[in-house]
Amino acid sequence: MEQQLNEHNKQEYPPMHTAEHILNRTMVNMFGCGRAVGAHIEKKKSKCDYLLPEMPTQEQMQEVERCVNEVIERHLPVTFDYISKEEACAKFDLGRLPDHVSDTLRVVHVGDYDDCLCVGLHVKNTSEIGRFQIVSYDFSDGRLRIRFKLVE
Repeated sequence: MEQQLNEHNKQEYPPMHTAEHILNRTMVNMFGCGRAVGAHIEKKKSKCDYLLPEMPTQEQMQEVERCVNEVIERHLPVTFDYISKEEACAKFDLGRLPDHVSDTLRVVHVGDYDDCLCVGLHVKNTSEIGRFQIVSYDFSDGRLRIRFKLVE
C-alpha cells in the first residue's frame, strides 16, 4: 500500500509513483513476496525494499526490469475507485493502514495488472511513465533494495 498516507505532503512525481505500483506487482508475481516494505519515491531516483529468502540472480533482476517495461508499453489506463473498508478487507492487506483511516478507501488500478489501496498521485496512462531502469540493487539480511529511475 504505497504512500497510504501522504504524511509529509511532499510533491509526488506521478510517473515514478505509478512505476512503483507496477514494480510492486511484478515483484509479487515473480517472487511471491509482499509489496515493498519500504519505499522512497523521488523524481530523479527511487528505491523499494522487498523481503526475500535469497538474493535474486542477475538474470532475474533483468527480467524484473523487462517485465516492468513490458507493462508500461501496454499503455494501460490508470484509474481509481472507492470501496468500503469492509470490502477492502477481503481483497487487500490492511495492516499498514493508519488507525484513523476513513471507512471509504481508494483503490488505484493499473489496467488489468495491479490494484492497490493508495492516496498518491498517478499518471492517467502508463504511456506517460517513460522507460523503467534498475540503477542498482543489493541484498542484506533478507531485504532486497532496488534503486530505479525513469528515462525518456
